[in-house]
Amino acid sequence: MKREIKLANPRGFCAGVDRAIEIVNQALLKFGPPVYVRHEVVHNRNVVEDLKSKGAIFVEHIDEIPEGAITIFSAHGVSKKVVDDAETKNLNYFDATCPLVTKVHMEVIRYARQGLDIILVGHDNHPEVEGTLGRFPHDSKGKIYLVESEIDAKNIEINQPSKLAMVTQTTLSVDDTKSIIDILKKRFPKLISPSSDDICYATQNRQDAVKQLALETELIIIVGSNNSSNSNRLKELSENCGVKSILVDDPNEIAPEQLDGIFKLGISAGASAPESLVQSIVLKCQKLGFEMSQELDGLKESVNFKLPKELVS
Repeated sequence: MKREIKLANPRGFCAGVDRAIEIVNQALLKFGPPVYVRHEVVHNRNVVEDLKSKGAIFVEHIDEIPEGAITIFSAHGVSKKVVDDAETKNLNYFDATCPLVTKVHMEVIRYARQGLDIILVGHDNHPEVEGTLGRFPHDSKGKIYLVESEIDAKNIEINQPSKLAMVTQTTLSVDDTKSIIDILKKRFPKLISPSSDDICYATQNRQDAVKQLALETELIIIVGSNNSSNSNRLKELSENCGVKSILVDDPNEIAPEQLDGIFKLGISAGASAPESLVQSIVLKCQKLGFEMSQELDGLKESVNFKLPKELVS
């Protein structure tokens, strides 16, 4: 019996990731190394190692960066304090925050200025969530709360339940947040809900593609790093659809015995995984006896985010 590979569509890099990586590359070309990047610009080991080889230096804290240095903020966004610290050190910084994340930051500031309390639906300690929480102005009459789960939604106590707005971590899909939002709406009837376009188009599209792939395969390989939230979510989604899944970041991580008894193999990739890595995974599977069968039809993405004008030659 023939052993086949099916590829999900869309998969891999989104517009925000493309933009963030290109900002680092253009800064390296324009200013030369070193270029400092606060936090991994995107959560993918291969991308980070490639940028390191070109002269990017990744740090977690602004105080690790020399005064006046060229600096990039990661795609996940940063708090107001990080920006203030960068300006105190006279850093020449470029913001690679995904524009969809920046939109949520602006909503938080707008709601806070109106004196509203705000619920942020997201994962604690994720850099995007840390950045969004850190955008809430200290002088606001309101308060910001983090809700991670249905249990949180059922139990959270709000100071101003009649003056309450909500935003979400962009890399959570509509499916990820629906049950939590339903609970919050029932508890707080006057809740101002987030706009549907707060949800990252790429997250939703890639999850929908994996759902389709799960209908046609027996095992799904998700290409992505362990610290990639959206890649891990694709793996979980596959398993929730009843199809076993493995997360890999290198062809050598695939053991032949993992594919024993599999005749229909699916492959997709998180939004921070490069297509070159996907193709190397495909090649490894072909060496293990699989044939490339088809790329599934999927949504054609045409989103494009502009680079900072200072980096456009």
